[in-house]
Amino acid sequence: MNKPNDSAKYAILNALQEIRGPAGAARIQERLRAAGVNLQPRTVRFYLLQLDRDGLTRPVSRRAGRELTDQGQEELIHANIAEKVRFVASKIDSLVYRMTYDVRTGMGTIVSNLAVLPKQYLARALEDMRLVFAKRLGMGTKLAIVREGETFGTITVPANRVALGTVCSVTTNGILLKQGIPVTSRFGGLMELKEGKPVRFVALIDYNGSTLDPLEVFIRGGMTRVQDCARTGSGVIGVSFREIPAAAVSDVRQIKKETERQGLDGILAIGTPNQPLFQVPVGEGRAGLIVNGGLNPIAALHESQMNVEFHSLAEVEDIHRFGDFNALRDQFRG
Repeated sequence: MNKPNDSAKYAILNALQEIRGPAGAARIQERLRAAGVNLQPRTVRFYLLQLDRDGLTRPVSRRAGRELTDQGQEELIHANIAEKVRFVASKIDSLVYRMTYDVRTGMGTIVSNLAVLPKQYLARALEDMRLVFAKRLGMGTKLAIVREGETFGTITVPANRVALGTVCSVTTNGILLKQGIPVTSRFGGLMELKEGKPVRFVALIDYNGSTLDPLEVFIRGGMTRVQDCARTGSGVIGVSFREIPAAAVSDVRQIKKETERQGLDGILAIGTPNQPLFQVPVGEGRAGLIVNGGLNPIAALHESQMNVEFHSLAEVEDIHRFGDFNALRDQFRG
């Protein structure tokens, strides 16, 4: 892709990949709008015809719409890197904007991650995640279990599979924004813990310069030690580093207490205004904020060599789709 309309074509290919199945122009346009791309359905259809000719998409049926071809998947992998830099940061902003959860009412939508695995592994997966939730190493105590054939966001779970939805850490951004506190997402990182306490960063990736979610990169690279943290208190977990206005620190501390009561806690550390937090400097009039990675329970599954496909920043979903982890584990055990 090297023509002036390449950005629009890339956005359409990416929308089809996120939908993970065939879709028509209207559904693609809805996905594009959520990502901040404004294209009319007629324009989307025009680009889809071009993508068909290029062999990147193909019609499935008049009713179902189009899907990515293998060549289209490859194009996304090798697309112009300049198109993809800042993609993660932009996606975070888009999902936070769409989120509606209000900590005062306990109602609304939150941002989720999603993992898909063979359904016969469900009981084992819940057992592997038990201590991670017990030690509050992820984003609170909530989990969604989605059966085959059921839909979660825009994803329908395939036959013989089950999906696990975890609360994404950017839900914290949305909760604070709803209370009038803007949050800047700066880094995805790995935090070393000793005796259950954070001691230092061992890796950081800037969201603004990344084409992938940093926590996905760390997990797939085998760099986490979430199970060790859950069992012994010492290991390495995924976290994110954010900045908040210095004037909002006391309010954030109060909101942290409320999210803990609601099972959506994940704030690991709140910094001192104008001071580095774990040696990461902040801007003038700002304070650091470290939030546990919502993918940490899924990282524990990956560490145990389980066959699991996972995606961060997957979708915005209603809080009522999530239940208390321990209650779900009791329900699905065995």
